[in-house]
Amino acid sequence: MNMPLGSVIGLEIHVQLKTKSKMFCACDNTGEIKPSNTTVCPICLGHPGVLPVANKEAIKMALKVALALNLQVNLHSKFDRKNYFYPDLPKGYQISQYDEPLAQEGFLEIVTKDGVRKVAIERLHLEEDTGKLLHIKNKSLVDFNRAGTPLIEIVTKPQAMTPSEVKVFLQQLRTIMRYLEVSEADMEKGHLRVDVNVSLRPRGESKLYPKVELKNLNSFRSVERGLEYEIKRLTGLWERGEYPKNNSTRGWNDARGISEEQRTKEEVSDYRYFPEPDLQPLNFTKEEIEEIKKSLPELPQDKIKRLTKQYGLLASEANILVSDLPVVDYFESVVTKLIKQNEEIEKKQAVKLVFNWLVNKLFQLFNEKGITIIKLPFNQEQFVDFLLLVASRRVNSTNAQILLKHMMETGQDPQSILDSEDLSQSSNINLEEIINKIIVQYPEQLAQYKAGKTPVLKFFLGAVMRETKGKIDPIEAEELLKQKLS
Repeated sequence: MNMPLGSVIGLEIHVQLKTKSKMFCACDNTGEIKPSNTTVCPICLGHPGVLPVANKEAIKMALKVALALNLQVNLHSKFDRKNYFYPDLPKGYQISQYDEPLAQEGFLEIVTKDGVRKVAIERLHLEEDTGKLLHIKNKSLVDFNRAGTPLIEIVTKPQAMTPSEVKVFLQQLRTIMRYLEVSEADMEKGHLRVDVNVSLRPRGESKLYPKVELKNLNSFRSVERGLEYEIKRLTGLWERGEYPKNNSTRGWNDARGISEEQRTKEEVSDYRYFPEPDLQPLNFTKEEIEEIKKSLPELPQDKIKRLTKQYGLLASEANILVSDLPVVDYFESVVTKLIKQNEEIEKKQAVKLVFNWLVNKLFQLFNEKGITIIKLPFNQEQFVDFLLLVASRRVNSTNAQILLKHMMETGQDPQSILDSEDLSQSSNINLEEIINKIIVQYPEQLAQYKAGKTPVLKFFLGAVMRETKGKIDPIEAEELLKQKLS
């Protein structure tokens, strides 16, 4: 079968909310860091005769997320019982929402390498988490600390997407959760869990074909790899005329880089949903929703638009900063302080200077040291002083990197390090004399340059910098070199 195929992808995303207590009881919601089965009570264990009470803070957090994702909040919604039997489900049912969810019909704009695109979202609802199974040798144990933890489930519409777009969508969703302070949304810790539904269809068709639900995806990279593999596997089936006839579930084996067949996927009817009799429906007024909407912080997608307009950054540059709220706050604060301390520095120059040293150099040192921007050993004023030394050319770019590394290691003031390590540029060096000496030393390279091999200029510049031990301005040296070599 030689027809162009397109992938159709839908996501089911669970986000763990960081409330103080669980969804329907007063148990501590930090059970993941406590001994097994210590943050439990008769309510979250489903003992007979107990009555759940909905967590008001969890509902408020879910409403914030719904509004941030441009969803229409339903003024009336209700809880339902989702019935199934599994060892980690103590009640034999899960309290969730079915036909009347908290919010529906929204979207999230994501920034990709191909520009901005809109991802359609079908619904968002509240539910409780299950326990956790621990498999040890030939035994299985269950920890109920997590049972009853508040979750929001976000379901996207099945739509044409690429694996890389799915990865970006999930990363931007994580950023929103952190901006709203409702969840750390850390995939590795299970705070954000995603199941992916993928199918193929001939390009131009709108019909949906049987899908594969892909599970066990515990990182953004594994989501992307898993989708790439599954699309390739399904393409092979289609080309052989063996495309899936029924929905199925497969698990991603990250170590082997393959998906493996799992149990048959349940249908909605298997869960025997019915309204939760022990909980009142959720009813809101338009005024209450509007009040929550006003309380939202500046969201990542809005911040990207403002940064590009206010600072002249590219959308891709703004996206790098916005992905971490402390980083973008640091960037804006340092730019403001830099301009305030030296009015001769134009805004465009200040933005470029801060962005380059923050993203291209400081980020690298973060990774080497394993720290974040909130744990920097030096303060913003010291970083501004460092940038002023660079801007005034009192230290060249090579020695500036050495200086910044010393600041990371010691937390000392940049001027003190500059003096003690003798990294500043010297005005006592006879640059013209040194350049003349270098040119004479390398006649072969001189001939190459005169023959039109201009990249040889970098060879001479490197030789000059070594001779002067980095104590001269490389821009000035390069200009003088061009004159002498010509």
